[in-house]
Amino acid sequence: MEQFFQQIINGISLGSIYALIALGYTMVYGIIKLINFAHGDVYMVGAYIGYFCMTSFHMGFLPSLFIAMTFCVILGVAIEKIAYKPLRNATRIAVLITAIGVSLFIEYGTMFFVKADVRSYPPLTGLLVKSFKLGDIVITMQQLLIVGITVILMVLLQFIVKRTRIGKAMRAVSLDKEAAELMGINVNTTISFTFVLGSALAGAAGVLVGIYYNSINPLMGIMPGLKAFVAAVFGGIGIIPGAMIGGYFIGTLEVMVSGYGNSMFRDAVVFAVLILILIVKPSGLLGKETREKV
Repeated sequence: MEQFFQQIINGISLGSIYALIALGYTMVYGIIKLINFAHGDVYMVGAYIGYFCMTSFHMGFLPSLFIAMTFCVILGVAIEKIAYKPLRNATRIAVLITAIGVSLFIEYGTMFFVKADVRSYPPLTGLLVKSFKLGDIVITMQQLLIVGITVILMVLLQFIVKRTRIGKAMRAVSLDKEAAELMGINVNTTISFTFVLGSALAGAAGVLVGIYYNSINPLMGIMPGLKAFVAAVFGGIGIIPGAMIGGYFIGTLEVMVSGYGNSMFRDAVVFAVLILILIVKPSGLLGKETREKV
């Protein structure tokens, strides 16, 4: 039983990272119906920015986290303005291929500058290296930090979407872009702000995964990005609470498969769940809230 609870705690930590990345996928899809495959690579860039802040500039964890989020915001908006905005009225397949191209460009562009070596995050100090024991269950400060920061960011995101003027504009554009434009909403600004939020969350996830797994590389965004996409589909892509639920579910599932089965099969199980979801309930867990416009 202790092992089960230990795996649940580990799954919540990993699921927090997936949830942060999945929120970026689901918000962008909800607004412009685009699956932004470059999103996982924004997360990778965030991990590198945090790494260089902590090693080259000897900054603390929180300043590094803030700078990584800020840099990822700039990168996310640049991607939207340069790559996606000119294709706003293009076919979906053209935009999808562009997203894959942007993803590869970021991956190998980063590899050109930082090389392909795996780098290790500097060890944390002070309170952040402590751990607590509840019987045989071990909870580290890193896990508490990851879950705590994730919850704060998710609550902040929900506040922005539900309570602010720009959040109302995002919901309006998501429901009907043309009608929102007729009501005086600046659609381009709203779309850019969606990329701001999603990229900031991805940057935070990159730094958190760096301190959790202690290693980063230029291709680290591929698999977590795909799993976060699975999480978004599981919860109902385009629905923010669904992305949170999906992230925690996928993280817990992956840890359970590794703990009780074979870690080599964890990716296969995650994608098998995706196939099952698409067969049984293509709209996702909370997908009943969406309407397909003909």
